[in-house]
Amino acid sequence: MPWSKIHCILNQNSVVLPLARSKGGFPIAKFLIDQGIGIIQLPCPEFKFLGPQRKPMNKEQYDSPEYRTLCKNLFMPILEDIKKYLAEDYSLVGILGINESPTCSISGKMGIFMEEIFTMLNEQAIDIKYFEIPTDYTEATDFNDLYNSLSLC
Repeated sequence: MPWSKIHCILNQNSVVLPLARSKGGFPIAKFLIDQGIGIIQLPCPEFKFLGPQRKPMNKEQYDSPEYRTLCKNLFMPILEDIKKYLAEDYSLVGILGINESPTCSISGKMGIFMEEIFTMLNEQAIDIKYFEIPTDYTEATDFNDLYNSLSLC
């Protein structure tokens, strides 16, 4: 049962310096592993585009043809892996995004990477559930509702 998740869930070192909310990775990663769910880690387009010392930016600042091309190119090999899993009757549990991220938000104002991902999935007729890490999620906060929704998958 693969699960696609954005890069910073497993590696908070890729987050813009003042916005990291955990040491290393989020505890939700361990929760998913403990549930027996395989994880496909998505790359971080922001990190690839501007590096670790980048300043916080909004969606409009990232929204350029070069950045969108990078997002598409980063997801293409992941899409090929997803298609291989589905061809072997694996279940794709979902995609885990970060709420209010200019790149990885799914609900509300969808981030650029997620826009490109969902466009590519739709072109392949792949329907997928999604979940988001709330903006107030930290390693020290109890989010049983989120965990319960993920364990129902």
